[in-house]
Amino acid sequence: MMTKQNSDYKKWRRELDIYHSCQKLTGLLNSSEFSFETFSKMTTNKVELYIYDLSRGMAATLSPMIIGKKIDGIWHTAIVVYGREYFFGSHGISSCNPATTALGDPLRILKLGDTQVPYSVFIDYINGLSESTWCGTTYDLFRHNCNNFSEDIAQFLCGASIPKYILDLPNEVLNSSLGPALPLLIGQLEKSARPIAEEQQRSREHSPDFEQLNSQIEEVRYRSLLLEERRKTIKEKLAKKEKKKEKKRKKLLRQGGPVPVELEDAAMAEAEVNGAEARVPSDQVLDLEEEERREEEEKKKAREPPIVYKDQLDAQTEFDALLGLIDGKISEEEQRFMEELQVYMVGEEGSWALSDGFLSFIGRLLHDKDLSTEVRVRTLNILAIAALKDDIILVLHQDRKDHVLMNYAFEIDRISPEEQSALALFIANMFENLSSSEWLMYISEWSYNNQQTSNIRVTTKVAVHSLLSDLPLLQERGTAIIHNLACKEVKTVVFDDVAVELTMALLQYFNSKPNEEHLYRCLKAISKFVLVSSQEVPQLIQMIGPDPRSFKGASERVDQLIDQISIKLR
Repeated sequence: MMTKQNSDYKKWRRELDIYHSCQKLTGLLNSSEFSFETFSKMTTNKVELYIYDLSRGMAATLSPMIIGKKIDGIWHTAIVVYGREYFFGSHGISSCNPATTALGDPLRILKLGDTQVPYSVFIDYINGLSESTWCGTTYDLFRHNCNNFSEDIAQFLCGASIPKYILDLPNEVLNSSLGPALPLLIGQLEKSARPIAEEQQRSREHSPDFEQLNSQIEEVRYRSLLLEERRKTIKEKLAKKEKKKEKKRKKLLRQGGPVPVELEDAAMAEAEVNGAEARVPSDQVLDLEEEERREEEEKKKAREPPIVYKDQLDAQTEFDALLGLIDGKISEEEQRFMEELQVYMVGEEGSWALSDGFLSFIGRLLHDKDLSTEVRVRTLNILAIAALKDDIILVLHQDRKDHVLMNYAFEIDRISPEEQSALALFIANMFENLSSSEWLMYISEWSYNNQQTSNIRVTTKVAVHSLLSDLPLLQERGTAIIHNLACKEVKTVVFDDVAVELTMALLQYFNSKPNEEHLYRCLKAISKFVLVSSQEVPQLIQMIGPDPRSFKGASERVDQLIDQISIKLR
């Protein structure tokens, strides 16, 4: 579903890609080590265009008979620079050693020029394009293909263009009397333009045995890590307690006073600590778990409170509505999952009530297009309520392999407005607990729709899309998400590039003249981001605007934030 929001988001992403590349070059030019002498010595790299004929000569022979007009080839091109071949297709941007795709050697090699763009700048530029204007889902055979990509990269590197006859391969030839048959054929040919190693890897990954083995290995590794971490934590805490007892016992002995019974045998206590990972008394474990809960509560009190929505939804109401919508449309096993959901959400029981396949059921409710939009909205509402529960992290960890929740959230610009608002509510409420808010910021990557993504990337996308929406409710929840992101231990969790992305979105949002509450949330985020990215964010504010001081007078708390930000802008 292409919407104005989707179009605006892509335009914003493209501007951000250009900004990052300009910033990199500006930093290089402003470096104290830079001079015209060093400029003259900068490495020059040759830029070449590899030209392939997907038809392998058949187009020139058969085209007069098929379409009544001769065409020399069905062209696929790639840019070769820095010792790598870069190209674009329905799978997104790829690179490989030159001439190592299944197409073999190129038909022609054309030198386009030389570039002095540093490799690090080029890679940043390519990475930005792969997540926005040149991701796999943007591929279009006629208007956004490999040759258009080669043209953009050639312009960026050396200001050159690829041959006009390649760019002007007439659409009327491709859209000839053959109808859709020729585009489908070319689409199949285009798939061959991939590195051979990549294709071999794909064939392995698509093997059921390979996937099952990978899943089992991941499961064992995950459980082992959890167990080891738990043992380590318990051992450390028990050791700390016993050291305190030993210190107290020695002090009492030096003073000549009586030693309590529980301190008499320190050696035995120490031996128990050393063997704690194999046999921890249940009462000690319970005490430690209670202590961990107290520590978690203390951390929650000490942090800046997140903006969450606790009283907007009722669990019983949402569950009953969902049950009525899917009654008769789910299997017997799925009915059991609904019973588990009722125990967890309405019965106020722990996540122990949910079996291992529960999130697969949630995935079906979110992704099955045969179900109504309201089913997805009610499901998201229930998840938003669940996000406020202390043990939601245990549910989220079930999603480490299939990424059901985050893959759905990644598509926020393609779902209905009602779903977008419900999804934003769920993400905002995830900041209620420390563990779930940290889960939102995991940086481990996986592939979805031929794109690399991660929890932090998806969270950032939801925040930006919501903030820049035309829907007031979605905007309101977007300000909450960005506020929560910024206040979440920003120095260690929110990285520089995320801070820059969110700042750029905030500056664009300021043009909508937000009310005092939303202005406060956004300026609060800016005040955090100028600390995280102390060079790029202030530069961005000064380059793009508006100047935060233009909002002076909105309220006393807003003025305080503006004063804090202004110090960093000097």
